[in-house]
Amino acid sequence: MNATTPFRRLRRAVALALAASLSLGSLAAGAQTATLQKIKQSGELRIGVAPGDPWYFRDPASGTWTGLGVMLGEQVAKEMGVKMTPVETTWGNSVAALQAGQIDAMFVLDATEERKKAIDFPASPLLWYAQGVLAKEGLVAKNWADLDKPEVRIGVALGTATDRDLTTRLPKAKIERFTNTDETVAAFMSGRVDAIGFYHPALVIAYSKIRKGKVQVPQPVVALPTSVGIRREADAGFRNQLDGIIAKLYVSGQTQALYGQYLKTKGIDPATVPGVMKETLGQ
Repeated sequence: MNATTPFRRLRRAVALALAASLSLGSLAAGAQTATLQKIKQSGELRIGVAPGDPWYFRDPASGTWTGLGVMLGEQVAKEMGVKMTPVETTWGNSVAALQAGQIDAMFVLDATEERKKAIDFPASPLLWYAQGVLAKEGLVAKNWADLDKPEVRIGVALGTATDRDLTTRLPKAKIERFTNTDETVAAFMSGRVDAIGFYHPALVIAYSKIRKGKVQVPQPVVALPTSVGIRREADAGFRNQLDGIIAKLYVSGQTQALYGQYLKTKGIDPATVPGVMKETLGQ
C-alpha cells in the first residue's frame, strides 16, 4: 500500500466536509433571504395576530380577526399583490415566531432596543400613540399639571410603562395601582379613581365599552412610534418594500382613515378622540 494513501484519504475527507459545510451555509443564507420571494411564490402575507384591541380583535362568534393591525396588513398585502393571512400568536411569542418563519410580519410591534437585537424593523413608523388619560366628566387635563394635584386619583396597571411614567410625571397626584387593565377600568367605573392612565388607543376602546369620561392627551404630548416586526435577513428587499408601503399609507392619511373606520365599528366618532398620527396628537 502506498504510504501516502491515508493522507490522501484524509485530505479528500476534509475537502468533502468543507464542501458540505459551504453548501449548508449557502442554503442557510438562501433561507434568510427568502421572505419576499416566499411571499410572492405563495401569494400570501402571513401576519401575526394576538388579542389586543384596537390592534387585533377576534369576534367570539365567528372567530374572525379584525382591528387596525389586520386592516393595515390587508392594505400592505394589497400593495404587494398578495392576500393577507392571519396567524394567531401571542405578543410574547411574536419575535420567536418571526425568527422561526411562522409569520412574515407582526404589525404594531414597538421597535425596542431589545427586539432590535433579534429581529428587524422598517425605518418608517407605522403609527403613533401617546400617553393619555380617560378622565371623569369635569376633569380637564389639557396639561399634565392639571392632574398633578393631591386630590386627583389616577389608576394605572401595576408595573407598566404608564405606571413608571406617571409616577415620575405626577409626583403630587395620588397614583392608585391595580393588578391589570380590567381592574383599573373597573375602579374608574365605580368612582374609586378620577382617571386612568394608559396609551390612548386602548383608552378609546375602554371608553367604547363603558361610555364614561373622556379620553385626553395632555400637553406636553408623550408620543411613541410603533412599527412592524419582520425577520432579520441579509436581503433587504422585503424590509425596503414594506417601509415604502407603510410610509405611503401614513403620509396619505390612509392609516388614520383605517383607524377611524375601525372605531366606527365600536360606535366611536373618530373626530371626538385623538388619532394615530403624531401631527394630530394633542390638538
